Amino acid sequence: MKISDVMRNKQTYSFEIFPPRGDLPVEQAREVASGLAHEGPDWISVTFSAGGTGNSANTAKIAGFIESSCSTSALAHLTCLGSTKADVDAYLEELKEHGVQNVLALRGDRAPGREAIDFEYASDLIAYIKDRYPDMCVGAACYTEGHVEATSFAADIEALKAKQDAGADFLVTQLLFDNEYFYRFREVCARKRIKLPVTVGIMPFTSTAQIQRMAFTCGATIPAAVIKRLVTAGDDKQAQVQAGIDYAIEQLQDLAINGVDGLHIYTMNKLSVAQATSRALKDCGYLK
Repeated sequence: MKISDVMRNKQTYSFEIFPPRGDLPVEQAREVASGLAHEGPDWISVTFSAGGTGNSANTAKIAGFIESSCSTSALAHLTCLGSTKADVDAYLEELKEHGVQNVLALRGDRAPGREAIDFEYASDLIAYIKDRYPDMCVGAACYTEGHVEATSFAADIEALKAKQDAGADFLVTQLLFDNEYFYRFREVCARKRIKLPVTVGIMPFTSTAQIQRMAFTCGATIPAAVIKRLVTAGDDKQAQVQAGIDYAIEQLQDLAINGVDGLHIYTMNKLSVAQATSRALKDCGYLK
C-alpha cells in the first residue's frame, strides 16, 4: 500500500530499521522487522547506506521481507549522491520485484570520493523517480531546524519546496528533541504552501554520548529538559536509557494531541524501544 494513501486517512505510526552490516546476519534483521511489525505500525522504513558501508545491498531484501511476511508496508531508503541513473534504475527495479511501492528519496551524506554524478540534490532524484516510475510513492526528508549544510532556514524551506514541486508525496522529519520546532516548522510550511503530509521523527536517546553525537550530526537542539534528565540519570546506563524512552513518549503524546500527520520512531533496531512507545500510546488511547 502507498504510504501517501494511508496518511490521507489517519494519523500514522511507523518505525525505522537499518539493515545489517559486518557480522550481523540478514536473518537477525528479519527478526527485528517481525518484532516491529507485531506492534502494528502502518509502515516500517529501511535505511540505505551508500559509499560502500556494507548494508545497502540488504535494503531491498529486508524491505521485500516486510512487504511479503510482516503484514505491513515497507519504505525503502535511497540515497543518490555518487549514484548514476543506471544505479538508481537497478535498485528501483529490485524494489519492484520485491513488491515495494514506497521509497524515501535522499541526497545522502557527503563523503570523500562520493560526489554528484547524475544527481546533485534529492529533488533531482525525486523528479527522476516520478518520471521513470510514476507508480512509486516517493517520500522526502525535511528538517525542522534547517539542514546542517543550509545557508539559512529560509533557503532550506526553498529546497523543501523544490522537493514538493518535483513530485514528493509525503515528508519525514529528521529527529528532533523539542516539539516546538516542529510546530513552528509546520506554520512556515503552511505559509509557503508546502502541503505535503508530514510524519515526525522521534528517536529515544539511550546515552549522553549518543545524544551529543546526534546533536552534532543532525543539528537538533538539545533542550534543557533533556539535559536535566541526563544529569539525574548520572552514569547509570539503564537510567539513561529509561530517561530517553520516557522523554520520547512525552514527545509522542504531545505530537499526537496536536494533530500531526504521523509519528515515526527511530528505533535503532531496539525492539524494546518500539514496544515501550507503542504501549504508552495504546494506554493513552492514541493507538488501537
